[in-house]
Amino acid sequence: MRNPVDEFDRYLAVERNASVHTRKGYARDLRQFEVFLEGYGLSLERDIQRIDEGIITAFVHHLYRRCRKVSVARKLSTLRSFFRFLLRRGVVGYNPAEVIPTPRFEKTLPDVLTVEETDSLIEMPADTGLPVEVRLRDRAILELLYSSGIRVSELVGLKIGDLNLEEGTIRVMGKGGKERIAFVGGMARKALKAYIEGGRRGECRGDSPLFTGRGGGRLSQRTVQRIIKRYTILSGIDKDPTPHSLRHSFATHLLDSGMDLRTIQELLGHRSISTTQRYTRVGIDSLLEAYDRAHPRAKKG
Repeated sequence: MRNPVDEFDRYLAVERNASVHTRKGYARDLRQFEVFLEGYGLSLERDIQRIDEGIITAFVHHLYRRCRKVSVARKLSTLRSFFRFLLRRGVVGYNPAEVIPTPRFEKTLPDVLTVEETDSLIEMPADTGLPVEVRLRDRAILELLYSSGIRVSELVGLKIGDLNLEEGTIRVMGKGGKERIAFVGGMARKALKAYIEGGRRGECRGDSPLFTGRGGGRLSQRTVQRIIKRYTILSGIDKDPTPHSLRHSFATHLLDSGMDLRTIQELLGHRSISTTQRYTRVGIDSLLEAYDRAHPRAKKG
């Protein structure tokens, strides 16, 4: 194998259909590992078969002094995937990263907004002095994120042709290139129609990006994050929501309203029900609070 990192990236792109964002993350992690190996006089291209669990362990200890546990876990996962690929290709005899324990850390969910906070955030663009095209676009973005529960990466990847306002659906390209249909509620459809007719910039072909910026180009995920930050501050919400917070709020509000977890799993595009179950903790907390408030004997004894 000429360059294992390049071959691994090609595998991610062709066989795994990984997104550019995912591939860049793997590449950054492997580059950091390469820099670490240089201190040992080793390189991935020349000495791949000399890398054992001792070196991987030393790298992990090196990371502990510089990174949070969640970052260490991600970089270790990258190495496991990388060596798993090399093992299948017959380049190495075993996976030295497989035996290294993953750091234990508390998985935290992003801030979840109440229904009232969500309404306030979504309606905030109308109360600003921003240009009308910006207000229409931002309202459409907020409405769509909350109405459909799609990821911010899926939102910025949408094309005009992916949207069907008559049916109230959007065609979404999710993780791993998996396509699914997400639903668009009445308020979101109204906001999208207003944006397309009165606020969208750039060409309006089916393959044109749905959400555009000042120059008519596709919006970035960072821009969407800034949009949410702006309206959070303006609306006076004492939380720090991200685009993913609206996805969690979407799921939590559906769960609190009685929708079953399997249906929410389909709507979110999760492969595993265990991923969706992370949302139940928030839903159960809400139910317990309501129980404590309502039950006459809940706080007695």
